[in-house]
Amino acid sequence: MAETSIEWTDATWNPIAGCSIMSAGCTNCYAMRMAARLEAMGLQKYEGLTRKSGGRAKWTGKITLDWKALEVPAKWSRPRFVFVNSMSDLFHPDVPIDFVAAVWKTMEATPRHTFQVLTKRPDRMAEILSSSPFKTLPNVWLGTSVEDRRVLHRLEDLKKVPAAVRFASFEPLIGSVTGADLRNIDWAIVGGESGPLAREMLPQWVHEIERACRIYGTAFFFKQWGGKNKKAAGRELNGQTYDEMPATSTL
Repeated sequence: MAETSIEWTDATWNPIAGCSIMSAGCTNCYAMRMAARLEAMGLQKYEGLTRKSGGRAKWTGKITLDWKALEVPAKWSRPRFVFVNSMSDLFHPDVPIDFVAAVWKTMEATPRHTFQVLTKRPDRMAEILSSSPFKTLPNVWLGTSVEDRRVLHRLEDLKKVPAAVRFASFEPLIGSVTGADLRNIDWAIVGGESGPLAREMLPQWVHEIERACRIYGTAFFFKQWGGKNKKAAGRELNGQTYDEMPATSTL
């Protein structure tokens, strides 16, 4: 577990490491860079998860299951928001269902925490969580990433997932998602890409999502403008900061 500077959560928890490039939003994934750095530091958990391509770290597709990490949430006495698998995807096709079930059991056993599970594979999420032995947990929020209109279908897959809270992360937002149907989506996070190769996020794309949130009653969280210097670009939109959370927040 690690405390984090991510604005919408308190900590990260990574029982899995490693992933595969899925769509355009993955191109400059910070987790690929971080995994390569952690491997260089000698952390066995991250060994072989990335390779160098064009001078940059890229996922190899290999994943690591960290069974020992399943013990961690029980050791945290203070309730917190927990971003699950910031260095992977719980619903990656190579993650066995029995491991997903073990993660689920851990989250069920620690109801004082609110777990935020984000995937680019909401179709597999819906398929797995609609079956036994999974049940809807009030302290588990389930979300999907949507970077542009080419992957808007992920929202419809997410709506098939039984969940206490459903959320969409429009980060990195690299194109318009005009027409996004946020019906039955409780929370929307919006953020521009950051880092040396960050792609531009146009203000009109952000305003489109903010308007959709007002139409559908979705909580709106504006994370960042991003860019090469995200701190300088800041988090203000329309002269204010938007830190809205779902009405069913348990903390």
